Amino acid sequence: MPVVAVRILVVDDFPPWRQSVRSLLTRHAELRIVGEVSDGLEAVQKAEELHPDLILLDIGLPSLNGIEAAKRIHRDASGAAILFLSQNHDADVVEAALSSGAKGYVLKADAGSELWPAIEAVLQGKQYLSSGIG
Repeated sequence: MPVVAVRILVVDDFPPWRQSVRSLLTRHAELRIVGEVSDGLEAVQKAEELHPDLILLDIGLPSLNGIEAAKRIHRDASGAAILFLSQNHDADVVEAALSSGAKGYVLKADAGSELWPAIEAVLQGKQYLSSGIG
């Protein structure tokens, strides 16, 4: 039976980090990166254009922060699951991120071990919080 590809949009303004995420995702044949962007406005545009299944979204982005981008994406391209991938572990920021329509929040420091379980959870409609948030 063929594996159905999960289409992913990666949004982060730091190219070396996007490369790290790409290398983490290539371990899983069913994950396919369909786009990479570096700012919030571009993320909203690409989400509408590419119709990804999942958006990995940073908080600190130029032009439009990740939380505002998530609100617009959730409103306009609501088929995509949103998973925040950020170094910010402030409780208020995490709460704001999750109330923006996102299904999960992974700390960048935990991505090596938690990105895959987080992706699985949010694609099943479950919420996922990084173990480093508490």
